[in-house]
Amino acid sequence: MTRKLSPGRLLNNVFWALLCAICLIPLVWVVRTAFIDSGLAMKLFAVSIPTLDNIRRVLDAVPFVKYYGNTILIAVGVLAVQLVLVTMAGYAFARLDFYGSKLLFIIFLAQLMVAPEVLIMPNYSLMVKLGLNNTRIGIMLPFFASAMGTMIVRQNIKTIPYELEEAAKMEGASLFQVITEIYVPLLKAAYVSFGMISVSYQWNNFLWPLVMIDTVEKRPLSLGLAMFAMSYETGVQWSDVSAATVLVAAPLLIIFFVFQKKLVESFVYAGIK
Repeated sequence: MTRKLSPGRLLNNVFWALLCAICLIPLVWVVRTAFIDSGLAMKLFAVSIPTLDNIRRVLDAVPFVKYYGNTILIAVGVLAVQLVLVTMAGYAFARLDFYGSKLLFIIFLAQLMVAPEVLIMPNYSLMVKLGLNNTRIGIMLPFFASAMGTMIVRQNIKTIPYELEEAAKMEGASLFQVITEIYVPLLKAAYVSFGMISVSYQWNNFLWPLVMIDTVEKRPLSLGLAMFAMSYETGVQWSDVSAATVLVAAPLLIIFFVFQKKLVESFVYAGIK
């Protein structure tokens, strides 16, 4: 049986379709400019055979492989530590009944209201005192704890029946076994969604690496792309900048399209709208 669309629902669908199309215009323009002849980059309706010359020129001019390595190391390193910490903190706030737990959780979440830019100078002063300025670990260290990750894990743990934990304890399971063998497998959707948030933030993080890093060899992709865009003395070469942007953004887009279902599921289960 075919379901008929009401006029209101049809208008709603058309509105969201147009909004999506408008939001996609910058992405389509960047991809088109990255693979078009550089002489036609600023001609809006120009059409040519796709070329990889812009990509090759960028790879020859900039050590993007090194930048990729630095960025992957930072993003994966931060995420690995975060997953351990948010799992323990999320379990503590969800299952352990201790004095002041609710107040402590509110204070813990208060850091979500603090813009990262406000903490740049205190964090930088601390990194200098620790001798971690101009190091990759210095970029990573301030992000090891995550209030958002803790909140996501806590909310997901609360949807898991406590009877599973009680049954495991009756069988003699330790607290470590309860967390690793019961909760961790059931938190995969939460880990995927938080992992996408964490990795995308570290992948695009610019200001903090700009403050911390002084040497070319330790630059992440975001900083390398900015330095590349400003390297032209005769003005920006949009075909090359677009090619570099595609190289930077492509991994994140692929990850999003692969795991988008898990991302939505996690936020629905966590009660976040």
